[in-house]
Amino acid sequence: MCIRDSKKTESEFSDLQSMIDTSATPEPAAAGEDVNPNGAKFAALKDKNADFIGWISIDGTTLDFPVMYAPDNKDFYLRHDFNKQYSVYGVPYLDEKTTLGANAESGNLIIYGHNMKTGLMFAPLIKYKSQAFFDAHPYLYLYTPSQTYKVHLFAGMETPHDSEVYSYNLSSSYLQECINSSTFNSGLGVPTGNILTMSTCDYDYANARYVLLGELEAIDDPW
Repeated sequence: MCIRDSKKTESEFSDLQSMIDTSATPEPAAAGEDVNPNGAKFAALKDKNADFIGWISIDGTTLDFPVMYAPDNKDFYLRHDFNKQYSVYGVPYLDEKTTLGANAESGNLIIYGHNMKTGLMFAPLIKYKSQAFFDAHPYLYLYTPSQTYKVHLFAGMETPHDSEVYSYNLSSSYLQECINSSTFNSGLGVPTGNILTMSTCDYDYANARYVLLGELEAIDDPW
């Protein structure tokens, strides 16, 4: 993988970041419509690609990317960019069987992204094997058109690609197992709300994954 491809990908994502209108304010919802507080901020991205469903970021890291959703085209964004052109980097994407929304949200939102040796995409997740890195970055943000979430990280672990963590609803007993197996100590107990699971490749053994789990807290937009 050449440096030129990496720089091109970085530039493309920087262009997408510049399309977010951080000064936009939500319009009052019409009668019978759901509130759409972040819709105006992301309107240009949604117009560019209707598969765009949100943005995920960890402050102070390189993880700052759009999230895509193509339920009828499994793993499409594993090897395609925001413009639907082939790309080895892909774009982070929501599991095709996951539902995201105020009316019918999965108990476990699963987002996949590559662990690139260039440090792009979900490569920073591997750094959560360090307690010091967690201490510096104990939460992340997930922005969707309908809601902003602060995601309180409670566990991170190496796991097989077919582990129970990829279920759409996780039991409290399994979440406790995740905490017990975590590469960092969050000091948090078993969450009671909806979960976000971020998954990326881990190269310690064949088909290994590193997963980072956090509890979603709906907040006012910090932008």
